[in-house]
Amino acid sequence: MNMPPPVPTPSGLVIRLIACAAGMVVANIYYAQPLIALIGPDIGLPPAWQGSVVMLTQLGYGCGMIGLVSLADIVENRRLVLVSLGCLCVALLGSALSSSAVMFLAMAFVVGIFATATQVLVPLASHLSAERDRGRVVGTVMGGLIGGIMLARPFASILAAHAGWHAVFVASCGMMLVLMVALGRKLPRRQPVHDGLTYGHILGSLGGLLAHTPLLRLRAFYQGAAFAAFNMFWTAVPLLLAGPSFGLGQIGIALFALAGAGGALAAPVAGRLADRGLTDRATTGAMLMIAGAFAMTGLALAWRSLVLLALAAIVLDAGVQTNQVISMRAIYMLRPEVRGRLNALFMTIVFLSGAAGSVSAAALFHGSGWSAVALAGAGLAAMALVRQVIAGETFRR
Repeated sequence: MNMPPPVPTPSGLVIRLIACAAGMVVANIYYAQPLIALIGPDIGLPPAWQGSVVMLTQLGYGCGMIGLVSLADIVENRRLVLVSLGCLCVALLGSALSSSAVMFLAMAFVVGIFATATQVLVPLASHLSAERDRGRVVGTVMGGLIGGIMLARPFASILAAHAGWHAVFVASCGMMLVLMVALGRKLPRRQPVHDGLTYGHILGSLGGLLAHTPLLRLRAFYQGAAFAAFNMFWTAVPLLLAGPSFGLGQIGIALFALAGAGGALAAPVAGRLADRGLTDRATTGAMLMIAGAFAMTGLALAWRSLVLLALAAIVLDAGVQTNQVISMRAIYMLRPEVRGRLNALFMTIVFLSGAAGSVSAAALFHGSGWSAVALAGAGLAAMALVRQVIAGETFRR
């Protein structure tokens, strides 16, 4: 087997740039979510089909996870990221200029595909870091990623309220162009060693990797449950906030979403815990945080306390990010030559679980109210804890 070319140790500035890029890129799959009521009538999309905007973006992201992120094991990583960002810019500009439903929906799908450049950046940061610092580095990058997720909705809502929904996609296109220049200048090259593997071989190996990597399946189960709970909360909480209990408008709901960004601060801490060998204890703690956060929402609703609800959002997001970081760190400690594919499989499972959480949250809220959402979210965390007990990992180093 050929030895990989040496990769220079990245500076703190490069890691922070990767973290910022991860957040800015992933934000693109969330911009349209709070704007559907504005976009739909403008492009002639019937109300019954307006949910397809989010669905197609998520479907594109899922396709990109398998079809694009897997290429990180055979294609030079910086080039893959830059080409993906270039395609993302075209799709964002196409979204801004769309005057028909067909055009906008097609662009939504393409945006989802190339926004997966984020999932090339995360394992790249792991490749560029020393083993002793891998958890800290992944935690820093994941902190940027979750910050982008949480800030995307309020950013889109506030900008659209002042400049229209087209401006959101134009602004993001401009940010992606600036990001391309910065990454092109600062991001180190990484050429993976693949011993003649082709794209077909890469895709054909995914099933075997999943079947023969029990740690991947276990960690995907934990994070799938956590991310489903996360999506349940953030899908249903705007409906709760707009209802009679809190009566917030669009801007108020957007500002509430900023509270969740505080959970991103847990990501670097989680990375350090993983570096100290506390992965299993941190997993248990993360699931307890998620369950506790949903319990707090019940009190917040009973007392009509917006402050307590915001605190619950922070605790929930911190728990989800803690488990995400320690899970990714554990997976990245496996075979480096298949890290791109392992990441693609992990994130695809997590993403599909999150999509299921989003769909079920709306049905639960409209059918039985917030209490059903809270019970389901806490139940997912409890299910992960039970699985951890079965695996013999609870409170073990």
